[in-house]
Amino acid sequence: MHNAPFFIKYKLHHLIFWMLVFGIWYLLRYEGYSSERIAFQVTFIKVADLALLVYITNYLLIPFFLYKKRYVLFVLIFIVMITLSSIYKMNLLGRLTNNPLLLDLSGNLKERIYDNVIPHFFLVIAGAAFKLMFDQIGLQKKMADMAKEKAESELSFLKSQINPHFLFNSLNSVYFLIDKNNPEARQTLHKFSDMLRYQLYEANGDKIPVEKEISYLKDYVDLQKLRKDENYTVTFNCQPEVKGFFI
Repeated sequence: MHNAPFFIKYKLHHLIFWMLVFGIWYLLRYEGYSSERIAFQVTFIKVADLALLVYITNYLLIPFFLYKKRYVLFVLIFIVMITLSSIYKMNLLGRLTNNPLLLDLSGNLKERIYDNVIPHFFLVIAGAAFKLMFDQIGLQKKMADMAKEKAESELSFLKSQINPHFLFNSLNSVYFLIDKNNPEARQTLHKFSDMLRYQLYEANGDKIPVEKEISYLKDYVDLQKLRKDENYTVTFNCQPEVKGFFI
């Protein structure tokens, strides 16, 4: 029941699209028929035929043959489907418009293929291209979500292997063991403790104050400076007005 609104919206989206195609098709071609009624019926048959082929291709042929790498079978079924549909549509339109040329398949074969079969191929392929494009976008989003979930699960596992209280108590003990005449070592350990606390407790939310992220980055840069000799110059610049919002 929770999926009903989405389902209705999804179907209405398709219905509106095909109604728009019908309207444009009718406005462009209705003057070429003997009456508006005939033009309406012809347009309906063509749009319904195209929609049926697009849905068969997108929801049957592509998932069950193309995605399963059964390429030859996919191409054969696609060609046969387009050809048979074109023949049936020509016969139906020939009866509707009293056009005997559409009923006789033996005459002017090249013109029939050019006017009926080839447009079918390109229109249905265009519909399939949209299907492939949206599937690719969905796949990329799914892979990104999976990568995010994997990273979060790995971080959670890492945190579970660490007893935070024991860790911070140990750091405090080491801090007080360091001679007071060595303020640089004490300050470095204090920064490392703050960075670790930030990673374990404060960086898990969807948003964090930008001031805390800047403080973390400053501590990180300071710790990296300790690993470099005098041949390296590392600077960190941040404007003081960068504050008061979340990221």
